Amino acid sequence: MERKSSAGSIRNKERSKKKFLDAVGKILKTKGHAALKINDIAAVAGVDKKMIYTYFGGMNGLMDEYIRSHDYWSRITVDEIEKIKPNIEDGGRSFMEDMLHKQYDYIYKNKEAQKLLLWRLSESRKSLRKLTDTQEENGEYIFRLMMDDHFKDHAKDFRAIMAIMVSGLYYLNLRSCVDSDIFCGVNINSPEGRDMIKKAVSFLLEQAYENL
Repeated sequence: MERKSSAGSIRNKERSKKKFLDAVGKILKTKGHAALKINDIAAVAGVDKKMIYTYFGGMNGLMDEYIRSHDYWSRITVDEIEKIKPNIEDGGRSFMEDMLHKQYDYIYKNKEAQKLLLWRLSESRKSLRKLTDTQEENGEYIFRLMMDDHFKDHAKDFRAIMAIMVSGLYYLNLRSCVDSDIFCGVNINSPEGRDMIKKAVSFLLEQAYENL
């Protein structure tokens, strides 16, 4: 009986945690980050707000876990890369092409990820700073594992190119969701237009790998 009771408690805990995380996402999508207050989160979740402290250690812990679960590059961890087993022989070219295409699709389809990006641009917060640090740590691992040896003296040049590509894809997705369908004459909300952007990403990577 004790084992069954313990298993039930764990399931209840996980369900309650999910309700809190879902509530954060719902509020973020509908009202924005300024509306993320502990009482409102608990009300939307339908769970006593004391459980936020029990399960997450407080609001900061809840925000940290939510952010980690929805940010694209924070999820590309060392463990995740080891599972993927990327081809290192090509200097990470095929891996990076795949990751950039997936980033482009993920942000476009994920309203919460879009709101998270806007939040990061509008507020200085410890949990958001931690997110940036995590992204940089993951990125540093990727660069050192696959790209630095390939590009050698031009490794920093490639990093600069990647900075433009990653941020550019972020911007195009935010632009497509809040402003306009057309950017530089390309319909970034149409399948054809989005495919053009992906082909451009592949072209730019090809140029970097062949000419740096």
